Formats: sequence, structure tokens, C-alpha cells
Amino acid sequence: MAKLSNMPRTLSPARVLARFAVRVVLLAAFAAFGSVGFGRSLAGLLWMSIILCALAGLVRREPPFGAALNHWDEAVAFGALFALVHIANGVV
Repeated sequence: MAKLSNMPRTLSPARVLARFAVRVVLLAAFAAFGSVGFGRSLAGLLWMSIILCALAGLVRREPPFGAALNHWDEAVAFGALFALVHIANGVV
């Protein structure tokens, strides 16, 4: 079977940002129904998203912090959101 060499390996920044936004909305929706509270549920889901994005970056062999947005950048963004939620949970 012939390989398709003309397929782009990177997505446009708009698609990556849209994917990130959809994931955040879905995580917030699932966290709203968590039995341990919204903050703790969201923190757990964000932690799992960090791991999932890092694994996706490893499997796809994407360069960390490359010129185009990729799964590594999403993992960093989820990490920042996790830190923000963790701080907010500690304050309240």
C-alpha cells in the first residue's frame, strides 16, 4: 500500500484552539456532575487531560514547543488551567 506523503502533519492554529476550547467545555460539563464537587472534579479531569495530551504528543512524535501548535502546547495549557483550579480550590 502506498503512503500518502502529501498529507500535512500539522493542523492550523484555529483548529487546535477550537479543539482545546471544545475539550475545556466538555470537561467543565462533566465536572458539573461530579460527586466530589466541581473544583475537585475539574482538577482531576484536567490532570487526565494533561496526561492524554502528552501521550498523544509522544505517539504522534510531535516536537515539543515547535513552530506550530500541537498536543504539547495543549498539555501546557491544561497544566496552567490545572494550576489555576488547584489554587482556587485551596483559597475557597
